Amino acid sequence: MSKSVNLLPSGLPGHHGYVSLEKAKKPGMVIIRIWQYFGKQKILFLLVILFLLLNTAASLYGSYLLRPIINNYIIPGRLQGLLQMVVLLMAIYLLGVIAAFFQSRLMIHVAQKTVNMIRADMFCKMQTLPIRFYDTHSHGELMSRFTNDLDNVSDALNDSVTQIISSLITVAGTFVLMLYISPMLSLVTIVVVFAMFWLAKLIIQKSNTYFTGQQAALGILNGYIEEIITGEKTVKVYCHEEEAVDDFEKLNKGLLKKATKAQFYSGIMMPIMQNLNTINFALTAAAGGIMSIVTGLDIGGLAAFLQYSKQFSRPLNQISGEFSSFQTAMASAERIFEVMDQLPEKADEKQAVELVNIKGEIHFNQVTFSYNPGKTILKNISLKALPGQKIAFVGSTGAGKSTIINLLPRFYDIQSGDISIDGTDIRMIKRKNLRQSLAMVLQDTHLFHGTVMENIRYGSLKATDQQVIAAAKLVSADSFIKRLPKGYLTILEDDGNNLSQGQRQLLNIARAAVADPRILILDEATSSIDTRTEIHIQIGIDRLMEGRTSFVVAHRLSTIINADKIIVLEQGEIIEQGSHAELLKQKGRYFELYTSQFD
Repeated sequence: MSKSVNLLPSGLPGHHGYVSLEKAKKPGMVIIRIWQYFGKQKILFLLVILFLLLNTAASLYGSYLLRPIINNYIIPGRLQGLLQMVVLLMAIYLLGVIAAFFQSRLMIHVAQKTVNMIRADMFCKMQTLPIRFYDTHSHGELMSRFTNDLDNVSDALNDSVTQIISSLITVAGTFVLMLYISPMLSLVTIVVVFAMFWLAKLIIQKSNTYFTGQQAALGILNGYIEEIITGEKTVKVYCHEEEAVDDFEKLNKGLLKKATKAQFYSGIMMPIMQNLNTINFALTAAAGGIMSIVTGLDIGGLAAFLQYSKQFSRPLNQISGEFSSFQTAMASAERIFEVMDQLPEKADEKQAVELVNIKGEIHFNQVTFSYNPGKTILKNISLKALPGQKIAFVGSTGAGKSTIINLLPRFYDIQSGDISIDGTDIRMIKRKNLRQSLAMVLQDTHLFHGTVMENIRYGSLKATDQQVIAAAKLVSADSFIKRLPKGYLTILEDDGNNLSQGQRQLLNIARAAVADPRILILDEATSSIDTRTEIHIQIGIDRLMEGRTSFVVAHRLSTIINADKIIVLEQGEIIEQGSHAELLKQKGRYFELYTSQFD
């Protein structure tokens, strides 16, 4: 089981996300999962390997030609034959260049297609995740996985994959040819190579942890930056600029510490390998010179062997050079697959049905619910709403009002009891059908990039322009929309920041109206609208609720005095219920709440 670790220092404002630092699914498992995407492009990838083999073969054969060129043409002084061999050598290397060109072009296509598929799968997976997932992860941290982490994987696939494969093939081919030329000289190279691998293994083991920590710290830092930028007005109005900078510095220094260690261990690979290469070349040249004198090793063979000695170490240098990118990509891929491995919303029961001709009779029967074990939010809630009734919830902050209405569309599932619509337990209703039967207007507004018309139509994509306009008129949004620069075709950007908060909420209410649901949920839908505007649109909201079963969480109690039933909640329990007049007569908690708003 993975373990979630709170990486944000205690006391920092805005802490609402966690990053899972699950101890790797092992780099090998990550590579296997990425390979599964490569497998969908087998033909192209096989062509990449083919051109890679041609390029490597051209390089190896070109180096081997030094032996006959020196022995058969340079030493005897055969100029004409030397020129012919030079032309042959140029043709071989030209073939290698052409092969490298096509290998690079094809690999870029394969890599980008792979990243495209991973990105698409990740986005599609996120559409299946439960609300709980988004409630426990910051938006910035999730965006970091879509941007930084995917970019790291993309860079590695573009460069590192073919580089590593090419290097491994080159090492194998070079070693075979070195053994063919001189097994004795090959022993010198083998000793140095083993030293290289031993050091590389130690460095890799040490840096794995730091690279994973680096990517996690980067995700947290991005989440904090996104949160502060989004809430910059709040930061300024409370003069928390210095505190925000201090908190940023703490996170930034944490990232610096992890990144420095990660880059240090990956950075020392190249100089260590280069120094070992120099030692290897010097030892090989000295031993080869002695063998030429003592055993008669041909000069051409020695020259070719020295060339292979350089080629043998160069791929190892290249692998070490790609190590940093590869390590970062593995850590990033783990974070991506961590999201993709999250459990989706529970599948519909096999016996689940679709409700038709919904009347809207809703029954909560002994419902108990908690977000986390050990802390019960709702305790044995029982209530009944008849078709067309307006049910209002009031109570102190944290009493459980919003939790009740979050249970109806099954954003969360209850622990005990049951909730039914027209006598059918909502757990036995297909989730899509359930959510299509209701509409929600929340306190927090959200508008998408697009026209006003498109944003309202989001409630029902099949709605005609006339239906969209009718919905806007119903909730008194039509008048201000017509005053916009292009009316219903005005483009909204950045969550509709070119509109007032009240206007944005009116569009959300119009979106619910165009959905034409049988069940309507309003969670403090007018709390962001001034009193005068609220009075103006209340008639439209009342029209919207006509004939629909409605649940209203009210901020201003004056807006719910005409509710059929008012439910008073305290600490997750129903303590009072009845009409406005009935509750006032009781002079209980509702009476206190209502009269306090006019004191």
